[in-house]
Order: sequence, then C-alpha cells, then structure tokens
Amino acid sequence: MGPLRGLIVLGLVAAGAAALPLGAGLGLTLPERTDLDAKDLKRVRAVTRPTADFTRPESFEDMQGGAGTSRKLVNRDSFSQSAANIGFEGEDRFKLGNALFRKVWVAAPASTAASDGLGPIFNARSCQSCHLKDGRGHPPEAGEDATSMFLRLSRPPATDEQRQALASHQLLRVPDPVYGGQLQSFGIPGVPAEGRMRIAYREEPVRLADGTLVPLRHPTYSAEDLAYGPLDPTTILSPRNAPPMIGLGLVEAIPAEDILAHADPDDRDGDGVSGRASMVPDAVTDGVSLGRFGWKASTPSIAAQSAEAFSGDIGISTPLFPDSAGECSQAEIACQGAPTGVQVRLGLVEAPDPVLGLVTFYSQNLAVPARRDVASPNVLAGKQAFYEAGCPACHVPKFVTSRDAPDKARAFQLIWPYSDFLLHDMGEGLADGSTVGDAGPTEWRTPPLWGIGLTKTVSGHTLFLHDGRARNLTEAILWHGGEAQRARDAFADLPAARREALLEFLESL
Repeated sequence: MGPLRGLIVLGLVAAGAAALPLGAGLGLTLPERTDLDAKDLKRVRAVTRPTADFTRPESFEDMQGGAGTSRKLVNRDSFSQSAANIGFEGEDRFKLGNALFRKVWVAAPASTAASDGLGPIFNARSCQSCHLKDGRGHPPEAGEDATSMFLRLSRPPATDEQRQALASHQLLRVPDPVYGGQLQSFGIPGVPAEGRMRIAYREEPVRLADGTLVPLRHPTYSAEDLAYGPLDPTTILSPRNAPPMIGLGLVEAIPAEDILAHADPDDRDGDGVSGRASMVPDAVTDGVSLGRFGWKASTPSIAAQSAEAFSGDIGISTPLFPDSAGECSQAEIACQGAPTGVQVRLGLVEAPDPVLGLVTFYSQNLAVPARRDVASPNVLAGKQAFYEAGCPACHVPKFVTSRDAPDKARAFQLIWPYSDFLLHDMGEGLADGSTVGDAGPTEWRTPPLWGIGLTKTVSGHTLFLHDGRARNLTEAILWHGGEAQRARDAFADLPAARREALLEFLESL
C-alpha cells in the first residue's frame, strides 16, 4: 500500500474538513461524508482503519453484516435469511418479496393472470432460477441449461452518436443490432430462442514457488443455433454468472464519498493500484450515479438492478422498464408480435407496483452470515498473509454505512464486505473484450468476499470469477493480473502452510 493511499484508508487526516487536499501538488482530494459530525467522522475513520494486530480478532469482526448479521444454522439456506434487525413489519415485507422472487412466470395469455407475461424471449422463469438459494451462479455442465449464466452482447461504438451517448453516460453499451444486449436461450411457444451458449476449455498449468502445479482452465465462448442469422461481426460475447445476493442493501448504504475516497485513477500514490469509479445511467433518478453493483459496476441501485433483471432475464416489464417485449429487437418479428401480460386494471406493465418494490426490499435485506472461526490461529495467520500480500488495497475490509440510509436497519452499521466497489484493471487474462460504461475490457469491479467460504454449502460448487472458470479459490487468485499482479505473485510465492492459512481465512468469511 502506497503512502498516499495509506493516508486515505487510515484516516490520518484532519477530521471534518471538506474536500481536503492531499499530497504536494498531486491534486487529490478526500471526499467528506455529510451524514456525520466531526466527532462521529473521527470515530468512523478510527474503526475502519486496517488492523495491524493479527494476534486476535477485531471487535465485531464476526458480525460481517452489522446488526443484521444472521446467526442461523449454517446450511443450504444460509444466504436466504432475513436481516436480523428488520423487525416484524420488515419481516412481513421480506416474505412477500421472497414469494415474488421465487414466482415462476408463464407465457401470456394464461389463466393465472397475475403471473403471465414471461418473455417472449428469456433466460429464466424466475429470479430464484438464476440466484438459486440466493447464491452464486455457475457455467452449465454438459447437457445442462445455462440458467444461472448468460452471454452479454456488445459492440464497439461505430458512430459519433454512439460514442457521445457512451461518453455522456446515456448508454452503457452498444447492443448487437439483432440479438440485443444479451443472448436469450429460451422462448415462449411460437417464439424461437435466440440461440445457446457454448463453452470450450483448455488447461494450462501454473507452477507456484514451492513447485506445486495448479491447472488453470482457459474458456472460449461461442453462440450456436442462432435463430435470426449471424451476430454482427463486431459483437463481443461476455459471460456473466449470477452473483450472490447477500448484503446488497448494506452496500447500497455505503456513502459514495467513502467509496470515492479509495479511488486513485491515475495511481498518483504509486502503489500500482488505481481504482476507478464507475458512473452509470440511473433509471431511478433519470440521471447519472455511482455504479456499485454488477461485475462491471454497471448498476447504481438494487431497484435498478431488479428492474433490469425483470426486463432482460425474464422479459417482465416494470415501471422502470415498461417495454413488455423485453429484449426483443425490431428484427425479431414473432417476438414483437407476441401477447403481453399487461392487466390494465392493475397497471400498464406486467409487474406493476408493489411488485418491484417488494422484490427490491427482499434483495436489500438478505442477511450476511456470521463469520466462523475468527479466533482460530490458522485463520488469524491467514488474515495476516492476506494483508501482507496487499489484498486489502482492493478488497477493503470494512465500512460504516450512512446515518442517513433510508432504512434505519441498515443505517450506521459497521460492515465487512472486503471490497472497494471500484473498477480495477485485472489484466489480459481476465479481459472479456467489452466496454461497459466507464469499465474497459480489462476492468472489473472488486467483488465482495463476505460469504465466499459458504459457496460450496449454499451453491453446491466452488466455481469463482465472472464466468466460473476458477474451480477453487487458489485458481481464482492465480487468475488475478494487472493491478492485482503483485498480490497474486505474493500468494504464489508463499510456503504451502502459509498459503493454506490464507485460504482458510477466506473460507471463514
């Protein structure tokens, strides 16, 4: 960690000063929170300071999700518990949202009028289909449908109008002219699916410093059985696994100033880690906001994320995305002519209020499970190795949420997501070739690590990264490049026992 980044993270600056200049002539400023007085700001800076004591757990370290942390029995439902502090009224809304999250939508017209409107082309019939048990998606096995993973489609801008729309944050990506922004692998009766994803792997071994060989699998993606002709020659295929759902409302409650305080886009502190904010179009405010969700930090809020998934993944219209044809392009005539599930007596969209609000509430209040074994000597040694390798430069351990969070259950909570929610260059090895808003082809948002140790328990697999190419945490770390190359190499150079301790620390999250 470079000296200037250290000043920002450790809070060794005068509390209470707005936009305080840092460094001699570097032109960097520390965005200041407006929800705290000087006394509380000083407290927050102190409590979020990275530890230097690895002999014992930090205070409240086991409570990863603050007061809402779930202490329920660890099992397949560990990611599906409600935040512990939402109260009786909140619990009722959570259960209603859960029912809608699990709802299986059907093609219109149907006898179940409140559930029709599926598609006409789609990737899943319900939210739960992608986020099974509210956990992590995975690439399809042989003969299996790609329900929890899809191909995002995009093209480089070809006109001045497209370039301007991208530069002004009016547009996130340029879609394929026929197949749109993602490949839809299913269609309702009478409407053909757009096509299906094919993955081919080759393996290449990587040798660690102690001689251990780790095979990394390199995926190649293609689209087959295309129903409407070939993709545009410039269209890029970018795979996306469904991410875990836990802690999303807490991430939403982190003040933007605290996220921006970790950004150093020009690496002016010279530590090799730059971190850039992703500014994206906001369907809720109709403006531009900080993106903090999605693999490329392309979505600013849970409401927007939920509405995008309803539209793009299931083909269900909402007040934020009212087109009932979903992802259908004008070239897909059968799709455009299919009946919709709009019930005029209920509203002008297929999922009118309060459907989106309840699904959003459910998504905001899925609890983060409590940590395990925080006092284990091996876990503490692994935590120290994690810090010494430089991982917290991007996987920032902790934040304190805003006092002004709309839901008081998520206000002023010490949380431990292990992410800075910024974009980082991860090198050519992980590059997907696509530009999404501010995120370039090699850039990815730092994913939160909380709950990562329960992936096998909840999701039944240990497939990591945006496309599930990594079959375990060791492979995931070894895929890190670019700004994370130094940390990756530090991990690869560790003695076996020290390396296993670091993995044990990750498994405790």
